[in-house]
Amino acid sequence: MLDPINIEDAGGRDFFERKLIVPDVQPNPDDYEFELEQALSSVVGITSIVSADAHTAEVLGTERAGYGVLIRSEGVVLTIGYLIAEAETIWIKLSDGRAVQGHVLAYDHETGFGLLQALARLDMPALTFGQSSEAKVGDRVVVAGSGGRKNAVAAQIVAKQEFAGYWEYLLDDAIFTAPSHPNWGGTALISAKGDLLGIGSLHLQQTQDDAHAADVNMVVPIDILKPVLNDLLTLGRPSHKPRPWLGIYTTEIGNRIIIAAIASHGPAQKADLAVGDIVMGTGNNETNDLATLYRQIWSMGDAGVEVPLLVHRDGRTFEVRVRSGDRNEFLKSPMLH
Repeated sequence: MLDPINIEDAGGRDFFERKLIVPDVQPNPDDYEFELEQALSSVVGITSIVSADAHTAEVLGTERAGYGVLIRSEGVVLTIGYLIAEAETIWIKLSDGRAVQGHVLAYDHETGFGLLQALARLDMPALTFGQSSEAKVGDRVVVAGSGGRKNAVAAQIVAKQEFAGYWEYLLDDAIFTAPSHPNWGGTALISAKGDLLGIGSLHLQQTQDDAHAADVNMVVPIDILKPVLNDLLTLGRPSHKPRPWLGIYTTEIGNRIIIAAIASHGPAQKADLAVGDIVMGTGNNETNDLATLYRQIWSMGDAGVEVPLLVHRDGRTFEVRVRSGDRNEFLKSPMLH
């Protein structure tokens, strides 16, 4: 079983005090058929500054830092979206120590990916895409931050499975790796062939057969970027209509889905949902599974559709009709400097 930590622990405060990786888990170039150092040089550091009044500032902080990977020679950097959401200032730190300014191209809420454009020439190799669907449990991989081998982990894929995040996020086939990278946000998941399989998103704990909890990383698979990459580069978001967003942060406790927090000024707050409410499903479709709940909501239509939530509060079960929104409309748009 995989238990996610709070996503605010993936914000800037952890990354500004980066934890050291012990030599025993650092990758050895002799163990790989590709040029390890060249692949690692494609990974960059990212620092972002966000306004205190930004929608995401309360949860993710105003100073965030992590990693990204150059995917196009003209300076396009792929990272995990929460690092750059609503960022006013972006700095990209290169493997040679230089820092260049960047601009947010896109943040796709459905995949979780973010794209940056470096505003200066980057004389470094781009990492090519692999096929994450072909990756198997047991495969050897490298989970890499910027800075070469000393900030990389020789790991294995320990699971591929569905992942439901409490912020209305769902992956059908997330990748989980161990040992974990201690500074995970935006890390590059590099295959044994030297190509990019995904981008690091979270640190979690996996309960093993002996009840021991092992640290793992959750990685967003690269294959889900491919269908929307051109849209993100040209439009800043997917061309299809957005999913309905409610602005609830939920947790599964036992066989119940409980609202743990509500986005300020979001649809759920406007509908008078409350922290502690138990969400039992939508309409006549009851569920105690978070992934199923998300699929029920998203199947009702596009952003703006009214969602009938079945809610239990203070001994009463009743329906709350929530006029969903487009999450993008609640975030500040990037500014070009």
